[in-house]
Parts: sequence; structure tokens; C-alpha cells
Amino acid sequence: MPAITHAEAYLVDLEVETVRTDAVQSFLKQETVFVEIRTDDGGSGTGYSYTIGTGGTAVLALLRDYLLPRLTGADPRRVEAVWRDLFAATRATTVGAITSLALAAVDTALWDWRCRDAGQPLWVLAGGAKDSIPLYDTEGGWLHLGTDELIAGAKASQAAGWRGAKLKLGRSPVEDAERLAAVRAAVGPHFDLMLDANQSLTAAEAVRRARLLEPADPYWFEEPLPGDDVAGHETVAAGSSIPVAVGESLYSAAQFREYLQRRAAGIVQVDVARIGGITPWLKVAHLAETHNVMVCPHFLMELHVSLCCAVPNSGYLEHIPQLRAITREEIEVVDGHALAPSAPGLGIVWDRDAIDDRRVR
Repeated sequence: MPAITHAEAYLVDLEVETVRTDAVQSFLKQETVFVEIRTDDGGSGTGYSYTIGTGGTAVLALLRDYLLPRLTGADPRRVEAVWRDLFAATRATTVGAITSLALAAVDTALWDWRCRDAGQPLWVLAGGAKDSIPLYDTEGGWLHLGTDELIAGAKASQAAGWRGAKLKLGRSPVEDAERLAAVRAAVGPHFDLMLDANQSLTAAEAVRRARLLEPADPYWFEEPLPGDDVAGHETVAAGSSIPVAVGESLYSAAQFREYLQRRAAGIVQVDVARIGGITPWLKVAHLAETHNVMVCPHFLMELHVSLCCAVPNSGYLEHIPQLRAITREEIEVVDGHALAPSAPGLGIVWDRDAIDDRRVR
């Protein structure tokens, strides 16, 4: 059997490609945590996860001090066994963001190795349900942008053939509704408009705002409340015709299970880094499928394009380019759809020189 002989982790800082603001924060930078593994048969794999400005060194310390030493001699084909061993070894710090982000960096490296060893792209080895996924754009909808800029961004996405765009909420209730109405008038009824409050509201306020927003027929209402307020999201979902979307701030499959069982989410936005890797991501996607709920993952489009194509119940891929500074190729887009990568592995062509230039020493 193959065995892991080398595992290393390092941190890369990526500048933000454009100004990004929402109701609670600004995107400072992307702290990108890489894990590379090598095996005794000459194989290799590269994985990664991220934060949006803080905590990267904490993830790196957990990997270097506790997790990577456990990989020596492990069989990289047994991703479930490795994931479970690392999870058990960090039980004192689970469930939480730091541990999940560290697990994700290892797990994606294992899947990269596994796909390369099999000579298959990730989307095929993980299920192969479809070969493309519709795109929606987030880059034209940030909170600091004026209404005219929101309209221009949405119309540009529509002209490019994309199927939808996201608008951030966080101004006054009336102004949020007016901005949405103006964009809807500009793009017409056949273009999907997603709304994101970034956990900034109470349940009562979210229900109130949803009623102001419903006339524009939004596609979903994302994270109206903090991620741990399942009961509140249940109230919002029951009190509005707009589907509630959650997931980027959930860190275990069990948290998604509770949302789905209580019908507190109509859209699942599981993030491969924040859930702890590809192994648990697939479990959440299939769990959502059993509840007849669509998966539209958060961020990381370069990796999520493959996972969206792996499962049958994916609906949309979020377009936020953030890896162009350290990759040699971008995702391929045709007629508003991102195409599944064809090369073996995760489908990301890293620029090793650019990565080395940005390593945090």
C-alpha cells in the first residue's frame, strides 16, 4: 500500500482583488493555508483552506504541531480513516472554525492525491453527476456600492450570460428594498437576484424585511441571522416566501442536519474549507439531497466547481475570483455555466513561483 512520507503546511497571503464589504465586515485579505503531501510511490497532493483576514497562523500552528505528524505512514487512499483520526485527535477543539479549516487543508490534499493516483478529475471520482454548473455573480453587489453601480454590475452579469447576481443587505430596510427594486426593474423578471444579510439581523427584523423585499421576487435570503440561531432561521423560513440560505458559518454535518430537519434552510451553502474538507462536504450535499434541498456552496469557486458537478442537487456556483494571483488557469465558462475541469486532481493549476513569492515567513 502507498504511505505518506512527507507532509508540510505553509501560509500564503493573497491581496483582495476588489473592495468587498457587507453588513458586518470588510474582506481584509485571504490567508490561504496550504498542505502538501508526498507518498513513497512518488505521488503527491496539494490542498488548501482559507480565512478572510484573521486566524491563519492559528490554523497553521494546529497543523504543524498536532495534525501533520499523525500523517506519517498513513494510507492516503483511506480518506475517511485519516479524516476521522485527525478529528478524534482534536476533539478538545471541535466543533469549530480553526479545527475545520485545518482538517480541510489536509483532506483536500488527500483528495488531490487520490484523484491524481486514479488519473481522474475530482468531479468524476466524487460522483460525476453533471459536467457544468450555472454561475451567479457576487462581485457587483457589495454593500458600499451605490444603486447605479449595483444596476451596472447586475446588467453586466446578465449580458455575460450568467443566471443571477447577489446583492448585500445592510442599509435601512427601505433603502435595501429600493436598491433591490431598482436592480429588478433593470434586469427584468428572468434574472435571479440573491440577497445576503451576513448574519446582521434578528428574527423579527428579518421577517419584517423579507416582506419589504418579497415584491422583487428574490431567489434566496442568505444568513439573515447568526449561524447558531437555528430556531430564528426556522421562524424566518416559516414567515416568508423567500427561501432561506445558510451554510458558510456552519462547521459540522450535524449542524446542517438540524437545519434541514427543522426546515430552517431551503438552500444549503456548505463551504468545503469551513466544513472540514471534501469528505464531510459530500456528506452534507447528500444529506441535503435526501431532504430535496439544493446545494449552492459559498466562495472557493475554483474548488467548488468540481464538487457542484459531482452531486446531482447542486444549483449554483458563486463567482468570486480570488486565486488568480497564484494560479495559471481560471475556471472555464460557457453560456453562463462553469465547466468541470478535465485534468486529474482538484482541477486547480497552481503557479508555484507566485505562491512562493507570497509565503508568510
